[in-house]
Amino acid sequence: MEGIADPAKAVGTSLFGGGFTFPVMVARRAALRHNIATLATFAREHGLTLVPHAKTTMSPELVRAQLEAGAWGLTAATPAQALTLCGFGVPRVMLANQIFDPAGLDALAARLAGDPSFEFLCFVDSAAGVEALSRHAGPRPFRVLAELGHEGGRSGSRTLEHLLQVAAAAQAAPGVELAGVAGYEGSLKSAGEVRRYLHRLQEALEHLRVRDPILSVGGSQWFDVIGRELVTCQATIMLRSGAYVSHDDGYYRERTPYTRIEGELRAALEIWAHVLSVPEPGLAVVGFGKRDAPFDEGLPVPRGAVEGATVLKVQDQHAVLRLAPDSPVRPGDLVSFGISHPCTAFDKWRVIPVVDDDYVVVDLITTHFH
Repeated sequence: MEGIADPAKAVGTSLFGGGFTFPVMVARRAALRHNIATLATFAREHGLTLVPHAKTTMSPELVRAQLEAGAWGLTAATPAQALTLCGFGVPRVMLANQIFDPAGLDALAARLAGDPSFEFLCFVDSAAGVEALSRHAGPRPFRVLAELGHEGGRSGSRTLEHLLQVAAAAQAAPGVELAGVAGYEGSLKSAGEVRRYLHRLQEALEHLRVRDPILSVGGSQWFDVIGRELVTCQATIMLRSGAYVSHDDGYYRERTPYTRIEGELRAALEIWAHVLSVPEPGLAVVGFGKRDAPFDEGLPVPRGAVEGATVLKVQDQHAVLRLAPDSPVRPGDLVSFGISHPCTAFDKWRVIPVVDDDYVVVDLITTHFH
């Protein structure tokens, strides 16, 4: 229960009232609500079916809010995550990877068999992946999307010919049902590259003989292009964006589609910590580090009293800041930082206080990572 001395007594108290140990990561309620509503509206207005990627938060409270806002279901990256989402009560799960884990496949097959209302989709990009699904299938088939990748990207068939071979294997395999095509455009660098890739996905879909096909795409960088390019596609377009829930002050702030279209997402997460030392002019050491904040896609971003400073590096439990020589920051000051890349932020905290604009704790977010 990092950051909270007594979780049972946290709600209704001030973050700064003595009930919390530091460092602590908090989520701003207004930003969370705004972001969830904003992307739900975007999806609805562009004819997209929102299936947010839950790997960002793995939080039952936020998952429930996304479903209440109109999400069709949630996306997972692993069988363990998919099964955790089932435990949250999520009625429909997409697993955006190929699965080879025998225990995970058996558990998902049992879930399908035991709950006729549960819907499940996963990806395939090889005959071996199809065969693995077929071996572990129960009375209800595994519904799959043939994944088309791109050169230099992640998984997925690299050619249309190979994708059609995988699709044919899925259509022939017992216990497997082909439902459509999937892809991931998030690592592409320009709108032009994304448009060309989306056209390849549509071409692949046109070659499949699938009733009521699904086309699944989605990171959090190019959903504006997706909304424009796939508007006439004769399929259910499932958007898997996930980082939008909390947004950030770094990586996604610079890459969000809302730098190109009207509207905004708001950074919801903050790390609060004490200044532990100012050992020389212009240098400060703050009491949070790699165990508390993401650092893989940009370092934390100074806010408030340390705005304008630069985080030089983060260590296990320390962050080293470059300050202006005349900075008023002193040891013992409580300071805040935004984060960059929320997908590696939530997993560092089991409990996250949700605060209002006055930093009164109004709720708690719990996370469930393996």
